[in-house]
Amino acid sequence: MSSNDPKLLDLDIPTTPEDIRALEENRPKLGSDWLEQLTKLSKQIPNVEEVRRRRKTFAGCEPFEL
Repeated sequence: MSSNDPKLLDLDIPTTPEDIRALEENRPKLGSDWLEQLTKLSKQIPNVEEVRRRRKTFAGCEPFEL
């Protein structure tokens, strides 16, 4: 089903041209410093160091070849 499906029209959120303009103006822009932006975003995660320590790894798994 696509959003053009007549059955879904009642479920669509009404969007005005002003809404679209505001979304476009405030959309995050990725530039040449995307890695810097990603680093800043990761620092916004609460207790990011703890999350990194607890994430699953593949330690002990059999190696594989591509």
